[in-house]
Amino acid sequence: MRRIIDIHAHAFPEAIAWKAVEHIGNHYSIKMHGTGIISDLLESADRSGVDYVVIHSTATRASQVKKVNDWVAGHAGDKFIGFGTLHPDMEDIEGEFERIISLGLKGIKLHPDFQGFNADDAKMDRVYSVIGNRLPLLIHAGDEHLDNSSPKRLSNVLEKFPELTMIAAHLGGFKNWEEALDCLIGKNLYLDTSSAVRYMDKSLAEKIIKTHGTDKVVFGTDYPSVYHEMELEAFNKLDLNYQEKEDILYNNAARLLGLPPP
Repeated sequence: MRRIIDIHAHAFPEAIAWKAVEHIGNHYSIKMHGTGIISDLLESADRSGVDYVVIHSTATRASQVKKVNDWVAGHAGDKFIGFGTLHPDMEDIEGEFERIISLGLKGIKLHPDFQGFNADDAKMDRVYSVIGNRLPLLIHAGDEHLDNSSPKRLSNVLEKFPELTMIAAHLGGFKNWEEALDCLIGKNLYLDTSSAVRYMDKSLAEKIIKTHGTDKVVFGTDYPSVYHEMELEAFNKLDLNYQEKEDILYNNAARLLGLPPP
């Protein structure tokens, strides 16, 4: 039976979920399908037979970091795996990173566009140095209108911090895929498939995935932008063989997260 890990999903406290979902939809000018609350995410994953879901959120201000990390950790469990977040304006980045590990969170999520920094800004050096190779770093990549998280900036980060286990979201750059081909593809990082395959030419998605290497690509949905069945439908149309799909859907992420093989 096919196993699946969704490495890129968002969830929010019920009181603010509607506002967060609305903000994301307005920013990217896309229709949002999920509600952003834990129960809706769980129902979506269960309908599609998804084994594990990595949930994360980002703090737009340094003062929010601990609250966000506590909330994510409070919902991590057998099915949900939590990623923490950091912010470059925090005073005690080192202390919060150690607390993230003590909370049982398994990675770090950063969103340069929403958090208000350039990915390769010198003020981020402390953050990347603290993360090192101790946890995977899933970082938003690409925007039609902003340059904060461009593939070129992520490439600069990798050159300066080659020890990072970086996962560049959205196949290396949302709607910046030609730049991703030039700057990131083939380098020592992972790509996730979230909010990419549905928005791009199928042949370009296949080119990026095969050129980069199917052993360095992981499946993600970007819930609540879509439900799992929608993302899986788009992914399954790609011209990849059975083993390549198995690796992207489960094996590669399992290796990153220390989960059991299928």
